[in-house]
Amino acid sequence: MTSTPIMPLPGNVDPVPVPREVTPRADGRIDLIGLTRARLAELFATAGLEAKAAKLRGKQVFHWLYHRGVTDFAAMTDIAKPMRPWLAERFVIGRPGVVEAQHSADGTRKWLLRTDDGHDFEMVFIPDADRGTLCVSSQVGCTLNCRFCATGTMRLVRNLTPGEIVGQVMLARDVLGEWPKGAMDGLDGDEDEGGYSADGRLLTNIVMMGMGEPLYNFDNVRDALRLVMDGDGLALSKRRITLSTSGVVPLMARAGEEIGVNLAVSLHAVTKEVRDEIVPINRKYGLEELLAACAAYPGASNARRITFEYVMLKDKNDSDADARELVRLIKQHRLPAKVNLIPFNPWPGAAYECSSDERIRRFSEIVFAGGISAPIRTPRGRDIAAACGQLKTAAQKLSRAELDRLAEEKQAALG
Repeated sequence: MTSTPIMPLPGNVDPVPVPREVTPRADGRIDLIGLTRARLAELFATAGLEAKAAKLRGKQVFHWLYHRGVTDFAAMTDIAKPMRPWLAERFVIGRPGVVEAQHSADGTRKWLLRTDDGHDFEMVFIPDADRGTLCVSSQVGCTLNCRFCATGTMRLVRNLTPGEIVGQVMLARDVLGEWPKGAMDGLDGDEDEGGYSADGRLLTNIVMMGMGEPLYNFDNVRDALRLVMDGDGLALSKRRITLSTSGVVPLMARAGEEIGVNLAVSLHAVTKEVRDEIVPINRKYGLEELLAACAAYPGASNARRITFEYVMLKDKNDSDADARELVRLIKQHRLPAKVNLIPFNPWPGAAYECSSDERIRRFSEIVFAGGISAPIRTPRGRDIAAACGQLKTAAQKLSRAELDRLAEEKQAALG
């Protein structure tokens, strides 16, 4: 059993983060994924390299990690051969461990992943005709206890590190075969014809909508997304990244200023009574305070609208009056916004039912008539419990021994 300290469960009180740059490994080596160029250079200098050499190696290794996606120092062909074993003795290029991979009938993929200290979390890839979206987790478990969400029934174990967050994106690129191919003769040289191109990429968008509340792991999420957006690294535009929050009001402005990605807000209700029930953080940061923070979000405009997520719960938040009040609130605060209507995705023990198709369509029509876009999201991955609100690690359903056995069988099948 892991010896990692368990974070206290604070309910609707702000959790105290546990600072951690990387997750310690049993072999004592340091995982470089999640570290910046400057931090790589510091580590190399501490390990014995002269300062100028450490800076150069940091730049080279950064390129190989985040642009080329290599997982073996031996593949870093512009680093002197004697230096590669030196790196391998002290450092490792990690990925989250894959315990189980599932494929939905609709093409959605879900992975049960494991950290180096034995904690499990999930990520989901959703392919569409014109995009491929990776749903990334920020915490093991969650502290918010949203009543309609399966993840909210878990206790919060700990925050994921920057490496464990960006590692999900890198693992997805591994699986999808989307790293550059071909020779690389220098950091400033041209790629050959087999080189990397953004055109035709399957993974085009990232949403921080997996397990956990991203703004309760602010520093690690920010640092991970900066690596994702780095032009010399994964190079994904901030306009293709969306961060979803349940309404951690004090950190929303910082998210806009320090990360600058698109904002999505888990709204789900338009009255204090109902939102207090289904999104308990509303008892700490109320609707008016939340909407005022949305209005002040840096970078929000008609070209970069805030997305309000609204799960449709039968006889709870789906009336015509609720739809009209939603329009009124958005207009009152002059918000550049759109609304994603999400049919409730059932999970064992859920206290709610999904609104009928007819009721959801009527709700959408009222919001559209008010001049606000309100598309109905098509549920994806329900058959593998990968849909919105269904993520809950299978580690709670299978014993650790059973999961280890499954992982070994999958590895043996791969040869």
